[in-house]
Amino acid sequence: MANPLKQLAGQTVIYGLSTILARIINFLFVPIYTRLLTPESYGVVTEFMAYIAVLQVVLVLGLETGCFRFANKEGVDPKKVYSNAFVTVFCISATFLALMIAFAGPISEALGYEGYSSCIMYMGGILALDAVTAILFARLRQEGRAMKFAIFKTIKIITETAANLVLFLWFPKHCASDSWLLNFIPATPDFSYVIFAIFISCLVCGILFIPDYLSLSFRLDPKLLRQMLAYSIPLMVAALPGVVNDFLDRILFRYFDTNAEAWRSSLGLYQAAVKLAVIMNLFIQMFRYAAEPFFFRRAREKDSRQLYASVQEYFTAFCGLVFLGVILYIDIIALILGPQFREAVGVVPVMLLSYMILGMLFNVSMWYKLSGKTNMAIWITLSGLAVTAVVIVLFMPEYSYWAAAFGHLASYLVMFVISAVLGAKYYPIPYRWGRIAGIILVMGATYALSLALDSLYFAGTGMSASLLLKLGVHTLLIVLYAGVVYKLIRK
Repeated sequence: MANPLKQLAGQTVIYGLSTILARIINFLFVPIYTRLLTPESYGVVTEFMAYIAVLQVVLVLGLETGCFRFANKEGVDPKKVYSNAFVTVFCISATFLALMIAFAGPISEALGYEGYSSCIMYMGGILALDAVTAILFARLRQEGRAMKFAIFKTIKIITETAANLVLFLWFPKHCASDSWLLNFIPATPDFSYVIFAIFISCLVCGILFIPDYLSLSFRLDPKLLRQMLAYSIPLMVAALPGVVNDFLDRILFRYFDTNAEAWRSSLGLYQAAVKLAVIMNLFIQMFRYAAEPFFFRRAREKDSRQLYASVQEYFTAFCGLVFLGVILYIDIIALILGPQFREAVGVVPVMLLSYMILGMLFNVSMWYKLSGKTNMAIWITLSGLAVTAVVIVLFMPEYSYWAAAFGHLASYLVMFVISAVLGAKYYPIPYRWGRIAGIILVMGATYALSLALDSLYFAGTGMSASLLLKLGVHTLLIVLYAGVVYKLIRK
């Protein structure tokens, strides 16, 4: 069992190289965004990114996971699988992009961003290019070409970074009144700079894959395609409420925030605080890239279910380490935000715990992918979406972004419980729930102890020797957690 776990860990690191870089750079841009953009403008960026995240799921049709499923089936040519997926997604994405360009003006006016129709076009380009390249990235994962995957992702990230730096730090000071770039972006920094930078990076990524496009046959196998879509579309339908669930709070700020006149500012403050929880989300994304194909490859092995159970324990333990690492150093980490954005930092622990449960949910939800019962996923994710919607509608008018944070926590927890119960019935995996609960209890006790010590000895400490002592004590608490959990897992 040790070798498969080491293999999964190694691939997680390789896939994570680009993901780490993307998240770190995105994280490093937070001080720039929260100092050069107003909370309102940053809120607009957040709203656009929510729309992009939801529409990405629709355009890919769940065919990433479908490719993993059918490329591993005996008697099926993997090249036909990826050709089917690519041609289908390309046609849908091209049609979508044409519609976005044709109706950019009315869409921007309907959203209240008159004069920013170019941003609607950029968003269409981002979505079309991301959908097409998603199939090719899935092919690299299936073939175990983790290094090429990481290199292409890294180039895309570097391109977006360079574009952001040029746009925010150089362009406003040096652009001439007749600069050709003024046809694409305004002279004064605003949310359109961020969208345009992402579009440029997607364009570069699409160009990188030209040799991969040419290696496909561009021929459809109707029978195989019907089978792939029958498996994948339920996953897409299931993933859609899941992604909507993740971003529904951003979309509903427009309608339910306490301060209706400044909802974009509230959204900007909330998003800035959520960025401080990005480390947990980072690890989950790294893990998912490596774990999904890993789980499918091991499905036929005799001890695969015991292996999946062990993966959950190690995953939970590491998530606890990430949670404590962020929370116990929050005094330093919060300085990343501009001063006007720090008032929402209190939601960080809630979001960290939410992301941790989301990662655990990914593990326990593999049962319906491995067993082929993907239709069950729809009801699980719809239940989570319903919880999020209820919490936001009932509590956001009074509690603003606090309702958004607790809505995530309640939703992921409900989906986790439902998925675990159904998984035990249809695809039993011998999770040692007592051990997993023990890990979470140790994490919670460590956090509670830190709060108690802070209130007794470090209340009101500033950037001084007292703060250094406080951070030293917190470091010892993290080491204590790691030691206790290690002994618990190795029993």
